[in-house]
Amino acid sequence: MDGMIFAAGLGTRLRPLTDTLPKALIEVGGMPMLERVARRMIDAGVTRLVINAHHHAGMIEEFVAARAGFGIDTMISSEADELLDTGGGLWHAARFFRREAPFLLHNGDIYTDMDLRAMYAAHPGGALATLAVMRRDSARYLLFDSAGTLCGYGNRATGFEERAGVPAGDTERTGFCGVHVVSPRIFDLVTERGAFSIIPLYMRLVREGERIGRYDIDGATWIDIGKPEQLALARVDAERRANVVR
Repeated sequence: MDGMIFAAGLGTRLRPLTDTLPKALIEVGGMPMLERVARRMIDAGVTRLVINAHHHAGMIEEFVAARAGFGIDTMISSEADELLDTGGGLWHAARFFRREAPFLLHNGDIYTDMDLRAMYAAHPGGALATLAVMRRDSARYLLFDSAGTLCGYGNRATGFEERAGVPAGDTERTGFCGVHVVSPRIFDLVTERGAFSIIPLYMRLVREGERIGRYDIDGATWIDIGKPEQLALARVDAERRANVVR
């Protein structure tokens, strides 16, 4: 299985920490987030890993090299010249993927105990992508219909909402959790170039007839460490788990 970690973000909300350190190398429970996410993905079956890098990219490259690529075939997709966002970052890294089977995408700032192997196994063969979601309070949301198909996204804070076609039955707002299982067919469908988000790409492809489903992780621990208070919560949880093991 191939996998990719999005680790190129600027981490502006965590300044001054990220003035001298990429967000992906911030430690939680004594382990940098990049390594924590990578080892969880490897435990789930990833044997070839791509990591994109922009902010302090050299530090990420040195860290991965010092860890011998975490023991698997690991490549850095450099975005040194331009931060490409999630969609642009995936497209820029397309050359590294073997395209033999669905692959796993994971944001580098997500601390979670969700079952990645189970999510991968649940991905339907005909679907273009499966997105991990939770029923949680979130300003930004994904909209799914009663068939479990992505049909829109929006932002409650701004009032923005975009829908793709007519939903099947009722719709439900969910919080996206930054983890995807994606068919390699997506590389044949991307027409966007430069910097772009993956969610509008998904929306275009849904309008063109592709199915993008959901995988619910309600009940799992899930923390986006992108804010100081959320980073503190993740560190408390990691320490609690370490104490239980001891």
